[in-house]
Parts: sequence; C-alpha cells; structure tokens
Amino acid sequence: MGRTTTIIIAAAAAVVILAGVLLYMLGRGGEKAVNQLDAELTDMELPDASGTAAAPAGAAGSGGSLVVVSWGGAYTKSQIEAYHKPFEAKTGTKINSVDYNGGIAEIKAQVEAGNVTWDVVDMEIADAQRACDEGLLEKIDAGMLPAAPDGTPAIQDFVANGITPCAVTTILFSHIVAFDTTKFETKIPSKLADFFDVKNFPGKRGMRKTSPKINLELALRADGVPGDKVYEVLGTKEGLDRAFRKLDTIKDHVIWWEAGAQPPQLLADGEVTMTTAYNGRIFDAMVMENKPFKIIWDGQLLELDVLGIVKGTKNLDKAMQFVAFATDTQRLADQARWIAYGPARKSSLPLVGQHAEKGVDMKPHMPNSAENAANAIQIDFLWWADRQEELNQRWAAWLAK
Repeated sequence: MGRTTTIIIAAAAAVVILAGVLLYMLGRGGEKAVNQLDAELTDMELPDASGTAAAPAGAAGSGGSLVVVSWGGAYTKSQIEAYHKPFEAKTGTKINSVDYNGGIAEIKAQVEAGNVTWDVVDMEIADAQRACDEGLLEKIDAGMLPAAPDGTPAIQDFVANGITPCAVTTILFSHIVAFDTTKFETKIPSKLADFFDVKNFPGKRGMRKTSPKINLELALRADGVPGDKVYEVLGTKEGLDRAFRKLDTIKDHVIWWEAGAQPPQLLADGEVTMTTAYNGRIFDAMVMENKPFKIIWDGQLLELDVLGIVKGTKNLDKAMQFVAFATDTQRLADQARWIAYGPARKSSLPLVGQHAEKGVDMKPHMPNSAENAANAIQIDFLWWADRQEELNQRWAAWLAK
C-alpha cells in the first residue's frame, strides 16, 4: 500500500469517526456541543505528506508571535540574545519586545479590561507576588520546567524562592557598595562596615532615596546583625530603631540618588567616594567604560527578577513554552555572557563564560558565585509586602528631619 493511499485512508477514517460523534450529539440535542464540534472540524488539519497532522496556527512552537515585556537597555539586550533569538530559531515564533517601567498597573488594566495584549512580563519578584495574589498572572506548573543537565528537577535546581506559583526566576541582581579606588590609597575599604566609617574612610556617600528597603538591611548588617537574623531584628521596634540610629551616623554625609544610572555617575564626577548601587551598573562602568571602581561584595543584598504570564493571554501555550525555554540551564548561562547578573539555576553557574563583547571572564562578576555570595542575604519580599507602606511613612519622616 502506497504512502499517499495510507494518508487518504487515515483521513477518511477520522472524518467517519467524527461524523458518528456528531450524529450522536445531534440525537442528544446538544446544539451548543454540535456547534463547537463543527468549529473544531472546520479548523482541523488533515495529515500532510509526512503522515503527521499539521499543528494549528495558535499552537506552541508553530509560528505566530509573543509579546515579551521587560526593562529595556542592556538588560533587554541580554534577553534578546540569550532567549528571544534562539527561541525564534527553534519554534518559528516571533518575539515582539516591549519596554516598561515595572509595577503591575499596566497588567492590571489589561486583565480587568479583558484586553490582554502582553503575554510574558519580566518583573521584580515582589510585584509578581502581588500580581499573583490579585489574580493577574497565570499559574505555572513547576513540573513543566526542564530538569538540569544531570537530571536534577528544576524545583531543586533553582535558588531559594526561584519558583513561585505564578513566576519563574531568571536572574539575581545585587545591591552592593562600590568605591572609587583613586580616593583610597592607604586604607582600602573591604567590608560593608567601612561604608559607615567616615572617619577612617572619608568622603561623601551615595544612597538610594526612594525606599527604606535596602538601606535598613544594610544598616543592620553593618551594625553587626548576622544575615539570618536581619528580618527577625528588623521586625521589632528595637531593631527598627537600631537601623535608623545607624543611618543617623552618616546621614549628614549622604548624597541621595534615585535612578540606577546615578551611582556610577556620582563616583565618576567625584561627588561621592563610596555609594550603594546595583552591581550591574558598576560592572558596566568598570568593564565597559574602564572606570577605576571596585565592588565590595560583603553584606550584599540579592533580589530576584522573574518571568510571569499575564492572565488571559491568547497565547498561553506559547507563553508557557517560552518561559520553560528561557529558564533552562543553558539559556540562563548564556544571558550572563551579556550582563553581570547571576543565573537563577545552580546548574548554570559552571557554564558561565566570557563576556560576549569584551571577552572578560564573567564568573567573578556573578553576585551569586560562591566567593561573592559568602556573606550575602536574599531580600525577603514577603516581609516587605506586609510592611512597605508603613515603613515608607517612617522613611519619609526620617528624610525630612
């Protein structure tokens, strides 16, 4: 029997079976079911020349497009190179990249209006948790995420809190202290406590103004509170008072910053000798622009960035496939070739190589490498979710004094 004859017989058999189902449903009076089945029959693809039914136009991995939303700049570029281009090549699905400024307002507006135009969104984990709690994100089954190359299940391969009900972590970024090496010739800063020691390490300090988060943790850590006790201490009135007292010791020496691009510029302009900053911004200044800066990894605070899928997307299967692909071991390692943020999978770290453009070994610049993370803690996003508004008020009052 020829291949073409086999295909024709298979197609005819399928039509006969479906026709029988249709007659049965007519007999049961199921008009709605009949209409639904009629639509499915209309859209059904017959087997192609290979004997395999063609995938419907909206199915995962069969072309079409996805809207993936992120933060823009070098960060989005790292995602395009590591995630988007290989996914497009593998599946034929076009990725349309859109930039935003974070938060959940735009997601909420789309979901509530029933007009969802975004599919996958890169989010800070605290925002993803809020959006999940409000029903704005799809649930993600951790079982669909690929295992590590050695077979370790994804749920064991990701960092702590790396998989939540509605989000999967891609990278860890870090809040660190950086200094200008040309300003310290004899005594060289080496630990977080040195940031608060303006006597032995003189000069102005740069600190983020927009939130008490980060500043309170750094203050307690510099005051000697062990990493695993920070939120326990900060959760008490005495601990909170202690953090603000520590901040009082340098308040008169602080120049406040708000945007992430400001700390390296403050250092470059000589306005401060030391500053808190995002590790990726300081890496760019040091490596891409050859600035004489150095990072103090001691006491660093790690935060997670995640991918979430907007509730009600018309491309759910494709979006799930993209999230699984983008968070596999190799893709996360590949992203670290473009930006100094650590991959969220343990199995990715050994695969981190050189910077794609500068040829610099990226392993020493990963915030979650064994050496850099020795005295790090992860920011407790759930703790802040319960207290952010209250502490914002106290922070504003302290700034105004």
